[in-house]
Amino acid sequence: MIVFLCSALMELTQENPDLSAYLAADEAIDHHHPRVRATAARLAKNAEGSYDYARLAFEYVRDAVSHSRDAGDPRVTWRASDVLEQGTGICHAKAHALAALLRAEDIPTGLCYQRLVHDAGDGHVLHALVAVRFGRAWHRQDPRGGKPGVDACFSLDGERLAFVPDPAAGESDHRVLYAAPHPAVLDALRAAPDRPHLWRTLPSAL
Repeated sequence: MIVFLCSALMELTQENPDLSAYLAADEAIDHHHPRVRATAARLAKNAEGSYDYARLAFEYVRDAVSHSRDAGDPRVTWRASDVLEQGTGICHAKAHALAALLRAEDIPTGLCYQRLVHDAGDGHVLHALVAVRFGRAWHRQDPRGGKPGVDACFSLDGERLAFVPDPAAGESDHRVLYAAPHPAVLDALRAAPDRPHLWRTLPSAL
């Protein structure tokens, strides 16, 4: 049974007060790469304005890029252009890809994190989401992809995330909105030769 997890918007604090930082390209969110630009242009052709484009980009990353854990894929991707080329990645990689597609169309986008119980049941791990800026508000979105019991959807009216943290289990939402991937996360992604190794080395907290 799929459970729809809907909550009110959470107030986020920008790590960088300059909104332009949330439009910038970097090593992971490489939205100037031809592959990212081509994908963005293809999606934009079918969009009726920026809201619709954001939804289409979200659904593309959620559905067309497999979550490597769900798919049993050992590859580790982290750069947005590589995620789109290989069509796979964990939540962090998918968040980088979505951020790149949104920034490619001048939609301010940040990265945010949740601390969740590790799916192996031992300890905790950081889970990645994005937040998009429309008007004066940030709206969190989770493009990780569906699985039994999980159905994250694009929403600007209440959150439709994959997971709602359980404080009793030591889970939590991080309220800081990052303009670039957190260095601890990026270091783990770049150093991992495969996903099983990455599963052992992803940070559990910021």
